[in-house]
Amino acid sequence: MSVLISTVGAPILALATEYYLFGAAGLASVTAFVGLILAPALGSYGRAWEKLVAGVLSLFVLAALVLIGLVIGILVFYEWDTISDWI
Repeated sequence: MSVLISTVGAPILALATEYYLFGAAGLASVTAFVGLILAPALGSYGRAWEKLVAGVLSLFVLAALVLIGLVIGILVFYEWDTISDWI
């Protein structure tokens, strides 16, 4: 008697293109943060506690950049009618 084995796994997700673009933009942003802010901050110090403090302060910089991005995004969202008239 032959038994058919069905593949049981996660179904293939049908994601819209926007999700891929947002994911790529997020990955590029994290890569830029690590390469341009975190790595130089950690490389500037020799002691472990100095590197730890530099990493924590870099997270504050990341939070500030995210907050600035959110504020700009909210402003664009609410003022889109005015912005679209300029274009």
